[in-house]
Amino acid sequence: MKISQILNNNVALVKRGGNEVFVVAKGIGFKKKKGQPISDAEIEKMYILDSYDMLDHFSYLLSHSDSEDILLINEIIAFSEEKLGIKASDYLSLALLDHLEFLLKRAKKKQFIKSPLIWDTKRFYPDHFKVGLKALEMIEKRKGIPLPEDEAVSLCLHFVNADKSQESSVDYTLQTRVLGDLISIVEHHFQTSLDEASTNYMRFTTHLQYFVQRILDGKMFHEGSESLELYKQVCQLYPESFKAVQKIRIYVQSQFELAISVDEEIYLMLHINRVTERMEEKK
Repeated sequence: MKISQILNNNVALVKRGGNEVFVVAKGIGFKKKKGQPISDAEIEKMYILDSYDMLDHFSYLLSHSDSEDILLINEIIAFSEEKLGIKASDYLSLALLDHLEFLLKRAKKKQFIKSPLIWDTKRFYPDHFKVGLKALEMIEKRKGIPLPEDEAVSLCLHFVNADKSQESSVDYTLQTRVLGDLISIVEHHFQTSLDEASTNYMRFTTHLQYFVQRILDGKMFHEGSESLELYKQVCQLYPESFKAVQKIRIYVQSQFELAISVDEEIYLMLHINRVTERMEEKK
């Protein structure tokens, strides 16, 4: 295999057969140059992607992420595979690396949110939740920052989603329709089309998929009293996202007779702001 591009100290793009794949090898940015060969023995992790869209997402994330974060995600993946008996896809690595980046940004601002799903994940996915807790512990230790237990919930859901042996009663036709409706509400509110090729769009739709699944399972929660102060701050910071979420609230209430909790609204506002922030700046 020959190196096509050095992305950072620990990551490179290499030519393998007729395909380009990403490899993680500690210190490769110092030891190698473009065009030089690299052996299997030097590689710690290899990512083989199944689409050009995935290639673009990985390229951006891996080239802009801290090299140590990539190695940390590899350790978390290895632990999850051992404990859950799953074979993690490269997409899971991408999703977790992206999740870690967002988590660290929120940690700096102390934007921690009480998860409405903590008790359900503990009850229905105890093994996955334990892996989420361990992943959180690994992040805390490596980054030297304290993180609340609630943050293990979203990590847990990544592992649940990756576990193909988990059976789901979700009607995927209905799920797709509702997901499309929610995206349309946001696009109509901001009078634009979202960039489906962007990393923020991928983050947004991933969150919406979990949100839609909770709607279809009838598991909306009402534990928002502890988050009211943060809710007020987010509403003031992102007024247009707040208006869009109110439209989503009306849609969910009318279609499914469910009320969205304060915590659910906070998460939605944060994600909507991220996926639309560039458009808001242009206004």
